[in-house]
Amino acid sequence: MEAFQALVVNKREDMFAVSLQEMSFAELPEGEVLIRVMYSSVNYKDGLAADPNGRIVRSYPFVPGIDLAGIVESSEDSRFAKGDQVLVTGYDMGVSHFGGFSQFARVRADWVVPLPEALTLKAAMVFGTAGFTAALSIHKLEQNGIRPEKGTILVTGATGGVGSMAVAMLAKRGYHVAASTGKTEEHAYLQNLGAKEILHRTEVSPESFRPLDKQRWAAAVDPVGGRTLAYILSTTQYGGSVAVSGLTGGTDVPTTVFPFILRGINLLGIDSVYCPMDIRMQVWNQMANEWKPETLLQEIGQEIPLEQLPNVLPEILKGNVRGRTIVNVGER
Repeated sequence: MEAFQALVVNKREDMFAVSLQEMSFAELPEGEVLIRVMYSSVNYKDGLAADPNGRIVRSYPFVPGIDLAGIVESSEDSRFAKGDQVLVTGYDMGVSHFGGFSQFARVRADWVVPLPEALTLKAAMVFGTAGFTAALSIHKLEQNGIRPEKGTILVTGATGGVGSMAVAMLAKRGYHVAASTGKTEEHAYLQNLGAKEILHRTEVSPESFRPLDKQRWAAAVDPVGGRTLAYILSTTQYGGSVAVSGLTGGTDVPTTVFPFILRGINLLGIDSVYCPMDIRMQVWNQMANEWKPETLLQEIGQEIPLEQLPNVLPEILKGNVRGRTIVNVGER
């Protein structure tokens, strides 16, 4: 094969285009491992990369896609051999390095994770960056002493990728999960994932609240940030923890030091991009085994072909995508 298909975004002066194009291997960036991509997935960053005002892509033309799962075609690194099944999430892929919306990708060997035995390539992309972020949030919460017997765990933005995965994995681990969403039509979906309570998002982002309000949650997984995070901090129980991984609610957090110095609250920043490889592999193995929800493929993941990406990418920025959208890149 001398040419293959990829989704390419391009910008020149007043022109911006998102389209499928033929590429050659010579156009791929440097890296030690060449991967035949089978699946990718749609993330918020990918939507930004396909938007002319997204401020993610700095050099055009560019291939987005911050996730991929596939089969090693060739490797200059002894850790990987032709035929190995692998996955890549995070690092610079899909941001400054050509990503997974391509039938082939060339990446640095240090970014590559061997596919855990208990996962298929497709299931790995149902998880993807969103699932890894959710799992890393749970991992950090449990490192800080959170256990099911401590009380309710709040998950905000619960119908999104991180939120859906967090609800499902927390429920699998025996937690009492309260899920927050503004989508009343998705209550049944969240209940199927394992949520025991469903709150409207306005309940966790009220117009006014005290710096220390009524204690409600043992912990929270928050991919929203902003005012929502401030309210969560004010209502988390003594000694509790909040894992924050997103900013769809804004970057400003109108809080005080009171939750931290009077209730001993832990604010845990979750970075799935440059997470060290030893922790990355540990968490992926937990996701593949004891943390894997039964609803992973049936409820959370919806599959589309590569050709549909130009229509789907704008929808994630509008908040119209539920759960995880899996891109069938090479599996036919």
